[in-house]
Amino acid sequence: MAGRRGRGLVTATVAPAESPPRKVGGARPARIVVGVIGAVVVAWAAANVFLALAYYPEWFFDNRLLMAVIGMIAGVGGAALLFYFVNVFIEGLPQRFSEGVIPYVFVFPSFFLLGLVLVYPTVQTVNYSFANNDSTAYVGFDNYVAIFGSGEFWLSLTNNALWLIVVPAVTVVVGLVVALFADRLSAQGEKVAKSFIFLPMAISFVAASTIWAIQIYSPNPDVGLLNSIVTGLGGDAQNWIRVDTLRLNSFLMMVILIWMQAGFAMILLSGGIKGVPEETLEAARMDGANEAQVFFRVIVPQIKGTMITVFITVTILVLKVFDIIYVLTNGQASTNVIANLFFQELFTFQRAGRASAIVVVLLILVTPILIYQVRHYRKEAAR
Repeated sequence: MAGRRGRGLVTATVAPAESPPRKVGGARPARIVVGVIGAVVVAWAAANVFLALAYYPEWFFDNRLLMAVIGMIAGVGGAALLFYFVNVFIEGLPQRFSEGVIPYVFVFPSFFLLGLVLVYPTVQTVNYSFANNDSTAYVGFDNYVAIFGSGEFWLSLTNNALWLIVVPAVTVVVGLVVALFADRLSAQGEKVAKSFIFLPMAISFVAASTIWAIQIYSPNPDVGLLNSIVTGLGGDAQNWIRVDTLRLNSFLMMVILIWMQAGFAMILLSGGIKGVPEETLEAARMDGANEAQVFFRVIVPQIKGTMITVFITVTILVLKVFDIIYVLTNGQASTNVIANLFFQELFTFQRAGRASAIVVVLLILVTPILIYQVRHYRKEAAR
């Protein structure tokens, strides 16, 4: 307060009261409310659009193209709006909370969807494995007793083991040999060679199986390359896919998968070889090592991690192999595998309980390999 004396009177002037400063980093309730309501409305609207596309196609004139466009707009636009309102919600939180919450909030939808399409079906499959054929009543371990007492199950398991022993190892060896030879070509020649070798990866398993069944393994020597060679050497044409002596037909089908995966192995292993320091190779050669010693004692130890990655990836693929067997033999002639047996139990014999039990067994077989793969990746990342 300031005073001023004049003509016997004192006039007082009062300074205006200052408003309290705004709290930095405080919550903003309006943004929180807008964010929550907006996210809920967007999720509800997108869900209803997809439900309408699934159950009421007549609303869209049964036009598949129109439905696809609307689905894309609803999916992409809905995701964008959802993340926008989530961001509004986060901005409304107190700063001490929002900074720590941001990563989890934006990653949560991905983990939620993964859980929805992976964890939930897994739990339900385990649940159905203890139920009857139409999943209306529980039967305990009857399905497991039935499959473990089935000769076809043990035959399929044996065939899967045979595939596991042969295919991953041969794929790694073939990919490594091809990568070595391709890396010795000129830059242009290497590109062309790798493109052709990788090309089978672009073909579906069904298409590849059909190509080999007609062009290579056909019983007609005028069509099948293998029988053309055999008859040209004076032998008799055979229906090779039906010859189960020493599991010959299974080995012939393995060749198809190796042919398809060799390009994948080559690309990864070629990258690993190129990553070996040239100084290390030159030092080994100067010490008197020949090319074989350089390869086995210098290159292979340094690309061991890549070789393990290829081996594990192909191993998981082999455990799930289905298309090749289904197209060529449908499990006949002693070629059945676990995945094809599951298909037969579920769709041919309509035994959902046994099919689920087979899938659970397959899951148990795959899980240790997946755990090892994750640990291997962590070790590689820590280097």
